[in-house]
Amino acid sequence: MKLPSNRLISLDALRGFTIAAMILVNFPGTWSHVYPPLLHSEWNGLTFTDLIAPFFLFIVGVSIAFAYSRRLQDGSPKGAMYKKIVIRAFKIFAVGMFLNMIPDFDFGDLRWTGTLHRISVVFLACAFLFLNTRWQTQAWIGAIVLVGYWLTMTLIPTPGVGQVMLEPGLNFAHWVDSKLLPGKMWQGTWDPEGIYSTIPSIVTGITGMLAGHLLLSNLTKQEKVNYLMTIGLYTTILGYFWGLIFPVNENIWTSTFVLVTSGMAAMLLGAVYFMVDILGKTRGTKPGIIFGANAITVYVLADVLSLLFYDLQIGGDSLNAHFVALFTGIGVAPKFVSMCYALLFVCINFIPAYILYRKKIFIKL
Repeated sequence: MKLPSNRLISLDALRGFTIAAMILVNFPGTWSHVYPPLLHSEWNGLTFTDLIAPFFLFIVGVSIAFAYSRRLQDGSPKGAMYKKIVIRAFKIFAVGMFLNMIPDFDFGDLRWTGTLHRISVVFLACAFLFLNTRWQTQAWIGAIVLVGYWLTMTLIPTPGVGQVMLEPGLNFAHWVDSKLLPGKMWQGTWDPEGIYSTIPSIVTGITGMLAGHLLLSNLTKQEKVNYLMTIGLYTTILGYFWGLIFPVNENIWTSTFVLVTSGMAAMLLGAVYFMVDILGKTRGTKPGIIFGANAITVYVLADVLSLLFYDLQIGGDSLNAHFVALFTGIGVAPKFVSMCYALLFVCINFIPAYILYRKKIFIKL
């Protein structure tokens, strides 16, 4: 299959670089030595790593706007689109389950949530919403969901606790997950990608769709940049000040987390769109485009390759352990060595991504 024509180079590049960042933070040389920005916040707060997942969901929303606007204009029947959307969401979710099961395939200790699971749900909800509502309705739905999530999290006492709590395992979202989420949870008694916190993550996809509507509008390119940057800035500021009473938190995907990260994603998209699609400065975008052409495939491949680079024992230890031991043994700082190994692993994953790109093989789950 061929990539659709008339694509935004900036969007393709951002998608690819976001996937590369996911691989970077997921596969350090050793978890014992990692620079703080390359780790998730323990609870409240925001690090570089915390930005990656919402940025990708934002890009999913933008991509939905571009893909389905074109199909609606072409008069494609909605019934056929619904079927393809459901099938694609199911495939992404199924691949997420596969990654959760490898290498042991222990069905008795199975986690039903994860990055791909959340992507599948956000894609499904946003795509159906896009096909059946105008952008104004989408914006209102997003606002209502964020306010509603805030009110439920801050006004409803956690059953069994007897008071409103926002702490790990003691908040309303984690209580809902404890009642509805099957299988094991990532943190034992709670999961950062649980059922209830996935609801506001859908709004992250909606903000991406709104950005997509803007980019597809009849405004001039410069006006599009101005709006993306301005709206992104105000959204980030709103999220920051709202965060004084409802903390920015990825673990429970707070409403303020949605606003801050979506605002930052909009500003980044606006800046890259200006540089790449307006000024034509495409130098340096190629790696992102190559990663982005098969984004989810590369993400899955990284997990599979990790079995070789992290789990396979050679000479009594794994490849990553040998790498870290070698360079720390000659005096290189452990955190720097750990990051270099992560960068090396990103480059290793670039090889199959490049081969697929050169052969014009684009695997769309």
